[in-house]
Amino acid sequence: MLVLFGLSCCVRGCLNSCKHYSQDSISASSQPLDSIQQHALWVDSLLSQPHVPIAVRERPSGRFVTRFRTEQIFMDSFPDLNDVQLATAQRLGIPAVADREEASRLRNRLVYVGECPYYLVDKLTYSTPYLVPRAARLLEEICHGFADSLMSRGMPLYRPVVTSLLRTQADVARLRCVNGNASEQSCHQYGTTFDICYNRFVRVIDPADTLTKDVWPGELKALLAEVICDHRQKGTCYVKYEIYQSCFHITAR
Repeated sequence: MLVLFGLSCCVRGCLNSCKHYSQDSISASSQPLDSIQQHALWVDSLLSQPHVPIAVRERPSGRFVTRFRTEQIFMDSFPDLNDVQLATAQRLGIPAVADREEASRLRNRLVYVGECPYYLVDKLTYSTPYLVPRAARLLEEICHGFADSLMSRGMPLYRPVVTSLLRTQADVARLRCVNGNASEQSCHQYGTTFDICYNRFVRVIDPADTLTKDVWPGELKALLAEVICDHRQKGTCYVKYEIYQSCFHITAR
C-alpha cells in the first residue's frame, strides 16, 4: 500500500506543471482584484503547501464516532446552492465551451484527471476528465485526507469514486434530456467543479491483510464528509450535498 500511495508523485507532477496558471492569470489582470480573486490567491497558496499526513496509529482507535448521522445534518453542513458556486466557477474557471473539440483547445489551461492512488474516476458519460489546476489539487487533497483518516483509525484503505468533472455545453444539453433536475447553468462547464460519490467506495486490497473486515459504507460516507467539511470550513471550496445524485457537489474557490 505504501508503494501504491507513493505513486501520487505522478499526480503532483501534472499539477506542478500547471500550478501557477491560476495565480498568474489573476495577477496579470489590469483590473483591481475582486473578493473572489483575492480569496482564490489565498486558496492557491494554501493548496500549494506540501500535504501533511495524519499520524498513523499502530492499533485501531475503536468504534468510529461522527456527527454526520442524519440526512439533515449532511444538508445543513453542505448548503452551498448553485448560484453561489456558479459565481465563483465563472470567475475562476475556463470559459464555457460548446463541445469536446473546443474543450481540447483549452487543455493548456486544464489538468487531466484520471485514476490515481487516492480516488477512482467513474465511466464519464456526461463529462470529460479535466479540471483547472486548483480544482484538481483540491480533489487530490480531499481524497488524500480521506486515506489519512482511514489509516489513522486503523481502517482498511478505500478510494472514493469521482462521478463528474468538466462538462461542455453539449454534455449539459444531453444530460438535461435524461435528468430534469440538471441545471442549464452548470458549474461543471468551467472546470472548477467535481462530484464525489458518497455511496460507492473501492477497497484497496492489501495481500498481507486477510483478517480486516470491510467497513460499513455509512461510516465511509461520514468520514469523507468530515474531510470535506474541514476543507469547506477552511474556505477552499463550496459544497452541496446532492440527495438524488448521491454525491458531494464541490466547487474549488
